[in-house]
Amino acid sequence: MTTIAAPVRRPSPQLAVLRTEARLLLREPGSLFWVLAFPSLLLVILGSVPSFRRIDAGLGGVRLIDVYVPVLVLTAQIVTGLQAMPPIITGYRERGILRRMSATPVRPSALLTAQMGLNGATGLVSALLCLTIGRLAFDVHLPGQLAGYVLALLLAAAAALALGALVSAVARTARLATAIGMVLFFPSLFSAGLWAPVQAMPHVLREIVVVLPFGAATRALDQAATGHWPDWSHLGVLAAWTIVLSAAAARWFRWE
Repeated sequence: MTTIAAPVRRPSPQLAVLRTEARLLLREPGSLFWVLAFPSLLLVILGSVPSFRRIDAGLGGVRLIDVYVPVLVLTAQIVTGLQAMPPIITGYRERGILRRMSATPVRPSALLTAQMGLNGATGLVSALLCLTIGRLAFDVHLPGQLAGYVLALLLAAAAALALGALVSAVARTARLATAIGMVLFFPSLFSAGLWAPVQAMPHVLREIVVVLPFGAATRALDQAATGHWPDWSHLGVLAAWTIVLSAAAARWFRWE
């Protein structure tokens, strides 16, 4: 009797790339610290300041720590998009990995998709940590409008990744990608309200900030946190920036 062996199922190339990139990410404790631990650690430091736990009439009767939780949730997305992802993708291109992948069944786009997916997921986990610590340690209310909060957070993460993809597209080396990311990093944190809450900024500056992706994201997250549906203008700004940045990244990206 002839025995026919069952065909061996091999994982898809895309899944294999995803697993490999996940293992490599877990071997980078420095990158994981800045994405996962830094926003939460900063939240603990700010929440330990007594003035941050007092009600501020200038902020509409809420505490500074209540305002800063959405800001630090957004900080995690900015760190992911501008600091974690661009040096890795640019390094792959600089070392010729993307070019060599073009001659294999695994397309370079699979690696880029895996990188964006893993970094996006890491940023969202960091956001969840900030929300959990804020609730348990400082009695910060969970988002009152959960659906609006999730939508704003996903759009903010997409905008941050699109900006990181653009940096990866224009930078020729990993070192240059790090430098460009750093140049954009601090203005992004400022527009998100890390140094001064967007609500407390002078009127003219606030009107400028809210047409930038992370200024609009902060306002949308803050509105959803207090139980209101985010203004469609803020969500529209986020969506528009994501589309424009993604189109520019696709236009200028090179595999080698």
